[in-house]
Amino acid sequence: MLTFFALENDSRVLCYANANLTRADQPGEPRRFVEFWRELTGSDPQWLYIDSKVMTYPELSALNGRGIWLVTIRRRGAAILRRLRRLPSSAWQKAVIDTPKRCHQHIRYVDERVRLPGYEGEIRQLAVAGLGREDPTLFLSNNVEQTARGLVVRYAGRNRVEDGLGQAVNFFHLDCLASEVRLNVDLDTALTVLANGCYRWLSKQLRGFEKASPKQVYRRLVETAGLVEVEEGRVVVRLDQRSHNPVLREAALDREPFPIPWLGNRSIAFVYP
Repeated sequence: MLTFFALENDSRVLCYANANLTRADQPGEPRRFVEFWRELTGSDPQWLYIDSKVMTYPELSALNGRGIWLVTIRRRGAAILRRLRRLPSSAWQKAVIDTPKRCHQHIRYVDERVRLPGYEGEIRQLAVAGLGREDPTLFLSNNVEQTARGLVVRYAGRNRVEDGLGQAVNFFHLDCLASEVRLNVDLDTALTVLANGCYRWLSKQLRGFEKASPKQVYRRLVETAGLVEVEEGRVVVRLDQRSHNPVLREAALDREPFPIPWLGNRSIAFVYP
């Protein structure tokens, strides 16, 4: 059983997941995500940064036909590496990835066009050395306008997906899902994505916590003792005194209270000491 995750780059929200995948279904999952995104927003995503394990060359060709810019990694074959080693030093160009806190900033690359089985036409391939690996990393992209440096920086944004999954494992215990029924795991994964989205929304309402992880938000702001009083038309939450209460007060989460059906159409009000 396999799981597919997608993360929106700017908001860092895990916006899509499918844990009900078999290996036979895996190659078509990126296109299913594109259809999901189009139904949600009305247009295809502008850029996709894709794990090579879920991407086949015909799938790349199909996404290219839709006008979607994409970046993925190509597996390093022995023949490709031998050819790259035979290239003269003049074939390699230099660039600096001056991202803050980045360990490997000086890279060398070969920018070329290649043909792939199942891909219609040529695709851009960047062979990049100096990223901390012994052999060059092979980037594939259908965008020929971006600089080589720009493509490397863009694909580095894919690390946010791994960070998001790390948070899901660390805080939501995503790695504890176990069942012989795929549907159970898929449901638990979907609930994890929803919970992650709720915490990301909450963090954006709290000044100074916009980039905080769900675990930080929970420990500093959500994990707060208090008193809950159920009144006729509302639920009053009286929070105990905490150092971060002014942040919650400033956010005014109950500024526009609305009735919640599963609370008997009551609204929620917060009271701070």
